[in-house]
Amino acid sequence: MTAPPERTLIDELLDEQRDLTAAGEFARAKDRNEIGIPHYRQLLPLITPQPGRQYAFEVDLDKCSGCKACVTACHSLNGLDDGESWREVGTLFGEALVLEARGGNRVEPVQQTVTTACHHCIEPGCLQGCPVLAYDKDPITGIVRHLDDQCIGCSYCILKCPYDVPKYSAHRGIVRKCDLCHGRIAAGEAPACAQACPSDAIRIVLVEQESVRQQFRPQRSAASGAALWLPDSPFPAHTLPTTRYLTKRDVPGLRSSQHERSRPQSPHWPLILMLVMSQAGIGAFMAATFSQPASRLLAVVALLWLATGLGASVFHLGRPAKAWRVWMGWRTSWLSREAIALNLFAGVAAAGIVLRNSGTAWAVIIAVLGLLALLTQTMVYADTHRAFWSLARTGPRFLGTTLVMGLAFALLLNPLPSLALALIVTTLVKLGCECSVLQHADSSSDTWTELRRTAVLQWERLRPVLAIRLFAGLCGGVGLPFLILTNRGSPPVVAMIFALCVLAELAERWLFFTSVAPDRMP
Repeated sequence: MTAPPERTLIDELLDEQRDLTAAGEFARAKDRNEIGIPHYRQLLPLITPQPGRQYAFEVDLDKCSGCKACVTACHSLNGLDDGESWREVGTLFGEALVLEARGGNRVEPVQQTVTTACHHCIEPGCLQGCPVLAYDKDPITGIVRHLDDQCIGCSYCILKCPYDVPKYSAHRGIVRKCDLCHGRIAAGEAPACAQACPSDAIRIVLVEQESVRQQFRPQRSAASGAALWLPDSPFPAHTLPTTRYLTKRDVPGLRSSQHERSRPQSPHWPLILMLVMSQAGIGAFMAATFSQPASRLLAVVALLWLATGLGASVFHLGRPAKAWRVWMGWRTSWLSREAIALNLFAGVAAAGIVLRNSGTAWAVIIAVLGLLALLTQTMVYADTHRAFWSLARTGPRFLGTTLVMGLAFALLLNPLPSLALALIVTTLVKLGCECSVLQHADSSSDTWTELRRTAVLQWERLRPVLAIRLFAGLCGGVGLPFLILTNRGSPPVVAMIFALCVLAELAERWLFFTSVAPDRMP
């Protein structure tokens, strides 16, 4: 029996080379000067965009190994904060059917890593929703940039972007995002993520804007539209993202690792207080205006609630001192329109109190302005294209809060049986609209929609708050008002009705923010 040949240094180096990752091979090639400037220039188009074209990312999913070199390079070059990332790497999972040569077949698991950043959309939601014009889309390159000095930190662009691109910087009080390294591109250099990728999975290409529109805009369902772009991702027709994802694999049914999972979102307490108190103020002022005779005391209290709600909204901003600029985006932003409508209502209401306006014409003006303010508040959330915040679901919630709180205020001053009956009916209708989402918590279905994730969140993790909302709503809006119908209403009972209605509406609005579960990028 002969002894095995002695291993040499060359054998060991060859074995080591076989085990190198893509990043390791790239580093070795760079050390040997095999990768230079010509290589990096191949990651950019040879010409600048012509009219109707723009720069865009192209990602070869088959080359992406998930090494996150792109994430590290982006973080280092842009000096991002700890925990802040403008480029992220996720994973898609699925199963592929493999045909055996001898007949039969078997199922193999499939894993696909996906790198994502800003998609520099043709119709960016962040730009259209920004109330202070802090976004700009370059007319030549198509790059969507964020103007840090303009930002007030309202974070509405985070809600408007379906792809989780803008990131809030807490200590700066502003939002920031990927700008496709426009300074490097202007100098003929590839973006940091593309230059750092050891597999050449990321490059910059030119895309035809009209072709993107034709690809995503025809009448298709959300599921088919996402499949045309990237599996298990948000519907692309809303903003027309330009990133091109390439793959030679044909694996149907790929799903994100987060497809069936959802976590409670931020409650946004300043917004909860703003919405509930402003809608309560509008409802109370309308109740004071339509009562005979008009109640000046109720009108003053309503105006104070409205003003307090508007003041609470400022604490949601990262830069409160610049809140006065919120009206600048009125042409496209519903947030700007909401601010204008609410302040207009408050100004007219204050003038009416001072001038002691009354009569049918005055009541009509107040009703029109109040409904206009509610419409703008509803559209702020409906315009984010989240299923739970749709116009059909948000409108009844906001109108219901206005009516419930307006009747609760009116009962404080005049506990009439007619007002109590109106409160009971309004509360029951509003609770029915809110609980309708729970029907989507179908455990027998394999499809996880936005509404199903919301329903499961409310029924499981958020059930204690849901119980508080239902208990307070039924007691304050149905049970105790019934005592007034039976002539057993007393001042303590009326005070309890008001307190429970406030608690119920705060809990409802907390669920409104925390249980929304939109589709996410992988």
